Amino acid sequence: MRVLAFVGCGHIHTPGFVEAIKQRGTPVKAVADWDPDRATATAEALGAVVAEPDAIRDDPDIGGVVVTSHTVDHRAIVDHLAPSGKALFVEKPIGMSGEDALAIAATLERHGNVFQTGYRMRGEANAQTAKHLVDSGALGQITRARAAVCHHGALDGWFDDRWRWMADLSQAGVGAFGDLGTHGLDILMWLFGPVESVTAALANGTARYPDCDELGEGILRFRSGVVATLAASWDDWANPLRLEITGTEGHLSWFDGKLTLKLRGADPVTPELQPAKSAGFDAFLDWAEGKDADLLSPVEAASRCVAMHAMYTSARNGKWKEIG
Repeated sequence: MRVLAFVGCGHIHTPGFVEAIKQRGTPVKAVADWDPDRATATAEALGAVVAEPDAIRDDPDIGGVVVTSHTVDHRAIVDHLAPSGKALFVEKPIGMSGEDALAIAATLERHGNVFQTGYRMRGEANAQTAKHLVDSGALGQITRARAAVCHHGALDGWFDDRWRWMADLSQAGVGAFGDLGTHGLDILMWLFGPVESVTAALANGTARYPDCDELGEGILRFRSGVVATLAASWDDWANPLRLEITGTEGHLSWFDGKLTLKLRGADPVTPELQPAKSAGFDAFLDWAEGKDADLLSPVEAASRCVAMHAMYTSARNGKWKEIG
């Protein structure tokens, strides 16, 4: 069992990660954060000590570090920790911009760090089944798709106090579209490969968080020829349609938690589900336990940031944005 530490614990997912660690019994030795109260609370919850980032970097007992800081701090933290060779879990999105994410990925690749980020949705049984059907050719040539990842965070004021920074683009880099949409974008790119060009429209929604997008819609053209749309929002009480894929031989929908497959000339059926897999933070904990773990590469994670920030650029400029 590898020993972990936290450097930065300000993300809204940190409490959930702490609970996952406690359930598994993964040892955590130290916690660092610029906010002493936040560091102390997280350390106490994990039975760890508060430490400086230098001490965590230099401690040979610590094999991996969880980075759940404000996104604006990711690059400096990675630059500081990567030369130690420790494994790094960096919460999504990994960078403040596409360029920032590519620089982070280059640092991680240069030092050969084991890496993971928080794309947990691809591990769900429904997502694994969609991947199987696409890769097997059961749907024929894929022509279009839609992903939607929405919740009611703005309606319920999730980002009013403790997590206010996540609705501040100077700290988070993105608002709702980038925060939630990156999960749907990961699924689309995992299924259909690199993105060629994008456009998007963003909106302030309820305007609970001024100067921050609370929702957005994007259109993506993939190099494979697929055209897809992406929705994300903090202003939705429900999100029934998670994924829709249309091909020349069939149609797959993920609606209200259930997959429905309609092949040409056949009645709709519930397809046989593929097993769920550990993904996101759970996969990083698998690595800590010495298990085989399905981890993303830094370049994969950065490519999601490049595509997402191209959509933000398109929304500002009102033009399609090509991706090199």
